[in-house]
Amino acid sequence: MSQSSKPVSRRKESAAGRERDPAGRERPAPPGGSGSAGRPDRRTVLGICLLLVVITWVVFAQTVHFDFVNYNDDVCVYDNPVVAGGLSLAAVGWAFTHEQVANWIPLTTLSHLLDCQMFGLRPGGHHLVNVLLHTAGVVLLFLVLRRMTGRLWRSAFVAAVYAIHPLRAESVAWVSERKDVLSAVFFMLTLAAYLRQVYRPSRAGRVAVAALFALGLLAKSMLATLPGVLLLLDCWPLGRCHHPREFVRLVVEKIPLLILSAGACVAAALTPGLVIPPAERIPWGERLGNSVLSCAGYLWQMVFPSGLAIPYPYPRGPEALPVWKVGLALGLLAALSALAVADWKKRPWLLVGWLWFLGMLAPVSELLQINQDAAHADRYTYLPGIGLLIAATWTVAEATAGWKHRRVLAGSLMLATVAALMAAGYRQTAYWRNSETLWNRALACTSGNYVACVNLGSHLIQKGELAEGLARYRQALVYRPDYAAARVNLGVALFAQGDLAGAEAQDQAVLADDPANAAARENLGNVLVKQGRTGEGIAEYRRVLQSQPAEENAHFNLGTALSAQGDLAGAIAEYRRALECNPADNQARNNLGAALLRTGDAEGALACFVKTLSLPGDPPARWERLGNAFLQQGRPAEAAACYRQTLRLRPDLAGAWTRLGAACFQQADLKGARDCWQQALAREPGQTDVQNNLAWLLATAADPALRDAAKAVALAEQARDETGAGNPAILRTLAAAYAGTGRWPEAAAAARKAAALAAAQTNNALTASLPREIKYYEAGGRTQETNQNRRGE
Repeated sequence: MSQSSKPVSRRKESAAGRERDPAGRERPAPPGGSGSAGRPDRRTVLGICLLLVVITWVVFAQTVHFDFVNYNDDVCVYDNPVVAGGLSLAAVGWAFTHEQVANWIPLTTLSHLLDCQMFGLRPGGHHLVNVLLHTAGVVLLFLVLRRMTGRLWRSAFVAAVYAIHPLRAESVAWVSERKDVLSAVFFMLTLAAYLRQVYRPSRAGRVAVAALFALGLLAKSMLATLPGVLLLLDCWPLGRCHHPREFVRLVVEKIPLLILSAGACVAAALTPGLVIPPAERIPWGERLGNSVLSCAGYLWQMVFPSGLAIPYPYPRGPEALPVWKVGLALGLLAALSALAVADWKKRPWLLVGWLWFLGMLAPVSELLQINQDAAHADRYTYLPGIGLLIAATWTVAEATAGWKHRRVLAGSLMLATVAALMAAGYRQTAYWRNSETLWNRALACTSGNYVACVNLGSHLIQKGELAEGLARYRQALVYRPDYAAARVNLGVALFAQGDLAGAEAQDQAVLADDPANAAARENLGNVLVKQGRTGEGIAEYRRVLQSQPAEENAHFNLGTALSAQGDLAGAIAEYRRALECNPADNQARNNLGAALLRTGDAEGALACFVKTLSLPGDPPARWERLGNAFLQQGRPAEAAACYRQTLRLRPDLAGAWTRLGAACFQQADLKGARDCWQQALAREPGQTDVQNNLAWLLATAADPALRDAAKAVALAEQARDETGAGNPAILRTLAAAYAGTGRWPEAAAAARKAAALAAAQTNNALTASLPREIKYYEAGGRTQETNQNRRGE
């Protein structure tokens, strides 16, 4: 009875362990058995999740104190006016219609917009979100892997190593690499939804898988290989593929996902700048050799993660890729592939993990070149590396299954590995603290790293270390003489240093090789304008705008050059075009307001200056400009309020004191005007217009408490001497001051000279008023006409 009952028992177990779909095919049951005895304690799973969170934060929590780095963080976040402005309907539309660093990643861009909405441009908040997303991806990986395989501790170890490996630092500590950590979350969620769909099929489940996959693609198109990963998982550990017909069915099942992948690939290919043009690509043979070496290099870095840097310069020339080295790497990859295939039936995880790694790495293998400056990158292993971790972990676990005291030894090995990787990961992450530490590390770990030289040079120049920055640019050109970015930046630095000839030489050298280089041509325009060759500079700006009509800086610089030539209408048009390109351009709006003010459009200028008050920048200057617009509009009370706000922030601004005095004078607040002009002269003594206005007030004030004719004479004489007695308004004031001290003949002589100058200069206002004043002075003040309390010129 006992023997005959065994087959029956096995058949019952099979029936209990399988479910069937409507077509009668068996579905895999969730690993771990159907009863509670086969499942780990919920508290154990929760404890592992908490432990994964802790070790992740031990390594990466330091990033909340890090700065942005000057490698894509500028164009993606802090120097991107749309992103820096935070969430808005227009910004959301922009995210879906514009690329970021040659990548169409609208969901990632939306996440940056949300960061700026919540944290502004404080880098700690942006780093915090990266760590949170990475942590979520780590926990999801553990839960999904445990669900797929039923192996608790193996899944925990894979997730732990994935969480803290030094190769993760680039993806987590670099704000611009948000696309990695964000897409990973959707990658894991897609796997989770797929598992649920396998175990409990439904139409809603299929939609959920496709929707999560689509969101992942919108975060990073590299997820296009995910359907291939699902096919691998169908083979192991899900056990859904046992013969070719089942494989065909599984491929057909994934057609909707493959369509999404194809769409993402097309969108990526159409994104400007992603794929290097054929004329600029590294030769095919060199790319192939580099791909083989890079793949082998990733294997080495997974085991020995030392000397990590960004970027790894592309080896150039046949001598940079020794045949023997490429042959060894190719032999290693071939041997591992053969081993995985040969051991498929006994150890299926080897082939699955290996193909996971190779398949997900394919889009960034540089066979289709997408980067001119990097042979490979740590971030490329972010998701592909999971396949290697699975293959290695399962292989080691099976190999040690027969060990005595296996639990103690395996547990000790796991803890030692995690501890060592935590220390290495923490150290590697620390290099991302700021641009200087990052690029110094890159130069220490790589040779000929011209990208690191240029970026370090830019950082040093921003710190004010101009000589050191120039040296780094020149070092980059030693490593790669045709590197346009180095020459363009060197030209900008020389321009800032005042070496206009040197700057022009660098720009011309770039344009000789690449006439379409807009940055060099625009910088050349700046040099020409600075040299006084404004017409030539304007021509260069216009050539830039012919090829790049949305180049904001070219519009701005063209507007400034036109304004210098007196073409205010043209300048206003260019400033408005610059604002169309970047509505948050504070300087363009200020310059537009100033140009409108010069044309007499005080209302338009006022509208410009009011808008600038809420923008980042220099608040005192904005209040002052707003006051100028109010003053020109004839609204002295509002102007005075603006000037007072300016001086509350910057009491040392002599010009603001001057104009506040004028606003007070227009409101008949003579005491306020006197005090303001005295403050202005105390800060900048040589202002002849202020000396003249204050002298007029002191000489003509009706209030005896304000009148001080002797001081008025001193001020007016000083102003006369500084202008060479050629200003009729100052001579008129001097006449009034002389009269106040009873020096009537001198007053009449000064007034007559002022009248002659006014007539010669066609100053009709003075020409009309001075005859009456001359008559008054010649009579010794005995007429009843007075000229007190006239507004100063």
